[in-house]
Amino acid sequence: MMKLGCCYYPEHWPEDIWTEDAKRMVEMGLSQVRIGEFAWSRLEPTAGHYQWEWLDRAIKTLGDAGLEIILGTPTATPPKWLVDSMPDMVAVDAQGNPRKFGSRRHYCFSHQPYREQCARIVEAMAERYGDNPAIVAWQTDNEYGCHDTIVSYSEAAKLAFRRWLTDKYDNVDALNTAWGNVFWSMEYRSFDEVEPPNLTVTEPNPAHVLDYRRFASDEVVTFNKLQVDILRARSPGRDMIHNYMGFFTEFDHHDVGRDLDVASWDSYPLGFLEQFWFSDEEKLRYTRQGHPDIAAFHHDLYRGCCAGGRWSVMEQQPGPVNWARYNPAPLDGMVRLWTLEAMAHGAELVSYFRWRQAPFAQEQMHAGLLRPDSEVAPGGHEAALAAADIQQLGQIGETAKSVALLFSYEAAWLFEAQPQGQSFRYLELVFEMYSALRQLGLNVDIVSPDATLDDYKMLVVPSLPILSASLVDRIEQLGVPTLFGPRTGSKTMDFAIEAGLPPGPLQRLLPLKVSRVESLRPGLTEKGADYDVTRWIETVETDLPSDEVVADGRGVVFSNGTVRYLASWPPAPLIKRVFADMTKEAGIDILHLPRDLRVRQLGDVHFAFNYGTEELDLTDHIKGDTLVLGDAVIKSAGVAAWKAD
Repeated sequence: MMKLGCCYYPEHWPEDIWTEDAKRMVEMGLSQVRIGEFAWSRLEPTAGHYQWEWLDRAIKTLGDAGLEIILGTPTATPPKWLVDSMPDMVAVDAQGNPRKFGSRRHYCFSHQPYREQCARIVEAMAERYGDNPAIVAWQTDNEYGCHDTIVSYSEAAKLAFRRWLTDKYDNVDALNTAWGNVFWSMEYRSFDEVEPPNLTVTEPNPAHVLDYRRFASDEVVTFNKLQVDILRARSPGRDMIHNYMGFFTEFDHHDVGRDLDVASWDSYPLGFLEQFWFSDEEKLRYTRQGHPDIAAFHHDLYRGCCAGGRWSVMEQQPGPVNWARYNPAPLDGMVRLWTLEAMAHGAELVSYFRWRQAPFAQEQMHAGLLRPDSEVAPGGHEAALAAADIQQLGQIGETAKSVALLFSYEAAWLFEAQPQGQSFRYLELVFEMYSALRQLGLNVDIVSPDATLDDYKMLVVPSLPILSASLVDRIEQLGVPTLFGPRTGSKTMDFAIEAGLPPGPLQRLLPLKVSRVESLRPGLTEKGADYDVTRWIETVETDLPSDEVVADGRGVVFSNGTVRYLASWPPAPLIKRVFADMTKEAGIDILHLPRDLRVRQLGDVHFAFNYGTEELDLTDHIKGDTLVLGDAVIKSAGVAAWKAD
């Protein structure tokens, strides 16, 4: 059964209120608490001089109250004395500016002496607390990459990149060939001549950029593994967790997840709606709820980032945040809805950020479950309601596989390196296809292209520019309805156009060639039957008939057997029609949902979530079924759950 928790910072509060805090957490229905991830300066005020006693007492206080503890390693906030001892440990941005001390995440992943300091503090913590029965899990660091800190252009990163290139290419001639460095006389005589791809006169070689992104991601993987290996050796039997972020692709989360037991993420639906690409109409419509697919998208994404599909929400928005352009309060009921929606997607834990709103420093305007005066905030009341709902629903089984959506971090890097159109954004493309699937009432798993695809009834590949022949073979063997989106198979591993033109290896299943591509500025469209193609369209050469055409006669959807290709950005009416046809072939039932309603099935329980400001009547839909939560008429920000009879 899903647990509830919170993020707590005992070092922020007088010790004489810790016991009461722990008691109130339990009374609210919380059973886990995360601590420690920003506490390095209190644990080691000066080099080599540890002060464990306060943390000893905090852990005992929380444990004695019956709370399970997730202990964070403090490496996201190296203290001032450490930065002063090695000033070159900080990351350097693309403009060559060092990222200074005074906030957090002020380190470069490639700095080896800093890694040694991380290993030392993690080992010291693991030695002291590794066998403590109150510790059930460890969180490594905090939000890798927050504040644009994955890609660094420091001296340490430059030297590490050269080593990475040497390992990959062995000799510099192979690198020159792979990158096409004969173009513009960019050839190198040795690996020692290669610089990071910043501060060039015009755009750097995209192959150079892509390799640098691969390198930067690998640095995160090894940095995380360094800590995990120490913790596993000295704290056996505890889960290893990291908290990922929303709409973030700067490193490969699948690669990091191979060393974790649980993938968690930090869910701030209102902040993400405000900060990302959504239209003004959507931002106004969902300003207090979040877009209906933001939280679900990340639930399904991060469920696919660890073996076994274990995942959690480590930080759940409980009220207004402090970091978006505008920070409204959630609609009454939304904190409860977000919590139960995570449950419906299979979460093990929802942990609210934070227990009490801090009255000082950068996040003093960020709401908590308690107000700064310790009175319960609206989010705290809703957390207690959600805890009661979870107890009422009890343990729920798992859900059979249905639709898999293939997601590639490398694809995001490639399109950022050479977008060929300002509005072609990989994350947005994926999200629009995911949202279309959700509007048909479908359960979706978001998985790596390397994931096992057996037992799925339908596959969606929004775009996979580097397409392996082995994946094509696997999809052919599965024989299920599959859609490939635009720019699939358009590049080689070395960031060159496929010799036989796109979609490259896919031509074996779909005999067609993309002979020309266009990016379309806002206002420029190609008219279809009941839709407008915007942003991107391709010209396709093939003897296959077109399933969908635009006014100038160009086909935008082609199929051969169970495999389809979409040669444009996905217009909503078109992509929903294509998906409906595919589900019919796959034998999957669909629903045509109202705009603000989303559903999900977990085990034998069906959930419905109302993201609108008006009530929705599901009486006809659930007639004859047994309601186990809520009512057939779902209020605004309401939840219903039922079992089919």
